[in-house]
Amino acid sequence: ASVTTLGPTSYFAIRDLLHGYSEILGAIENVIQDIVTSLARNKAPVLTLVNRSDWGNIQFKDSVGLQMISHYNTRQIKSDCPKSAPKFALILKILSVIYKMVQNNTYATKRDIYYSDTILFGSQSVVDNIVNDISCMLKIPRRSLHILSTTKGCIAGNLSYTEEDGTKVNCTCSATAVVPSNVQGIRNVITDAKFILIVEKDATFQRLLDDDFCNKLSPCIMITGKGVPDLNTRLLVRKLWDTCHIPIFTLMDADPHGIEIMCIYKYGSVSMSFEAHHLTVPAIRWLGLLPSDIERLNIRKDALIPLTKQDQNKLASMQKRPYVACQPMWKKEMEIMAASKMKAEIQALTSLSSDYLSRVYLPSKLQFGGWI
Repeated sequence: ASVTTLGPTSYFAIRDLLHGYSEILGAIENVIQDIVTSLARNKAPVLTLVNRSDWGNIQFKDSVGLQMISHYNTRQIKSDCPKSAPKFALILKILSVIYKMVQNNTYATKRDIYYSDTILFGSQSVVDNIVNDISCMLKIPRRSLHILSTTKGCIAGNLSYTEEDGTKVNCTCSATAVVPSNVQGIRNVITDAKFILIVEKDATFQRLLDDDFCNKLSPCIMITGKGVPDLNTRLLVRKLWDTCHIPIFTLMDADPHGIEIMCIYKYGSVSMSFEAHHLTVPAIRWLGLLPSDIERLNIRKDALIPLTKQDQNKLASMQKRPYVACQPMWKKEMEIMAASKMKAEIQALTSLSSDYLSRVYLPSKLQFGGWI
């Protein structure tokens, strides 16, 4: 009998391999079998995908966030239609890549897949969308398909863990670590942190590190997704919530974009609603910058920015979203912003003093419960 060598791997990798190997391969084989059956009947093969951008496919649950309903709307990718045939072919191409990786227990990033044939795929976003479509179609989380994504998020503070390959990571209050690319594989999570602070922008995150915020309010953990968070950052926030059960706060710009990013962490996104149980943390609280803080702190007018028409439209759209109805305090803050027709970046606090954010604003908010 032949022996398959897995190489240096962890218990978790072996467990996942044995548990998911046949399920993933079987799901892909079923797709191919349907195509072969159609061809045998002289019918043009069709792939049925969930319409991931349709709010009609979404329901909101307080405890989960935005999740896909069981009776969802679908769209067909036809092999004999000039408009959809290229996507049909690309889906099969990536399915074959996934199949081989699962068989060989190897991994690749979406970037690796794109650069394996840039002419064929055309752009990175094409690969990203198809991978998510496949994950949704097969009802298998993307990370179980052996596809990783490059990470942009950073973490700092009182936290240590072991990555899947055995690498030990010790985060500190002065040095950042990159969010791991395989969050499901991390283990031995150790922290004494009393809370987690999610920071919208990297510039603010770095400023807080420079101001020694983590040490001053130690023990705590700080995370930034550097804008709209990638999947790994969202997975890590959820992992820390499941493991530590400590309060999680967000520090965002007081603008529609910042609120939307906060909602992605808390409630998820429409396009990834099929993975809501792994990605959302409904317990997240909005610490700042609140629109009501702008007037309360008497921030100078010249530090504020007028809402654009696009901002106003986004704000109006967000106020109609299902999760706002169960967050009356959030709705009130959005109404304050809409009425003032002004927005403010976190940096606006420097108009009060250069270190106002780390020295006054955050410590007082955390001490006196200034979150909603």
